[in-house]
Amino acid sequence: MNAVITAGARVDGEFARRIGTPVKALARIGGRTLLAAGIDAARDAGVTRIAVIGGSDVREACGHSVDAVIEESQSGAANLQRALNAWSSGEPLLYMTSDMPFIYGAVLRRFIEAVPPDALAVPITACRDFERRFPGAPPFGIEIGGERIVNGGVFWIPAGAAPAVEKLAMRFFDARKSVARMALLLGPALALQFALRRLSILALERQARHRLGIPAMAIRGASPELAYDIDTLDEYVYAEARA
Repeated sequence: MNAVITAGARVDGEFARRIGTPVKALARIGGRTLLAAGIDAARDAGVTRIAVIGGSDVREACGHSVDAVIEESQSGAANLQRALNAWSSGEPLLYMTSDMPFIYGAVLRRFIEAVPPDALAVPITACRDFERRFPGAPPFGIEIGGERIVNGGVFWIPAGAAPAVEKLAMRFFDARKSVARMALLLGPALALQFALRRLSILALERQARHRLGIPAMAIRGASPELAYDIDTLDEYVYAEARA
């Protein structure tokens, strides 16, 4: 099983001063970096080859513990493209972000085992389960189709699907700063449902299957540890206190 971990995100200001580096993946919690937590979890879950997308600091930190370090680009879209092509597109790929402080092998393995081998999949956690696991955490989650959920930071991409996923993912990345543009990419019917706050997870799964030509699904009931990621200083402080 192959995996790729993206580790190019930067922070600045008080966040960077607090963690001692502008590279978010190298923030330390519980005696190890966020990146190391992801690498350890992937190995424990049965991943045999790991590639990391990052710069020289990342290479120095993890070059001995992974199978490849792919030089990052200043373009987020280019880094996404490099991640999806880290290994042969003919093999399945576990795509992971590098900012999940509570991830460990068993919860990652549970997600992998729940995914049909031919499906594109992402884990989702009910907000009530997330809040029970992380009481008092900074706000997480979105409401969709009457459900409050938190999506995880890992994705399963089935064998041969990377080219199709890449094409759609790049379009969403380019539109990421405009909710209206992202909604339009879903197509007129789903964009209208989105505007009326009626868009459901099932509708998204069906549209993704239509656009990609492969099954696409949200794996419900995923472990909250896959859903807690760090984007802000408050989220880092909370995680550090619970390490």
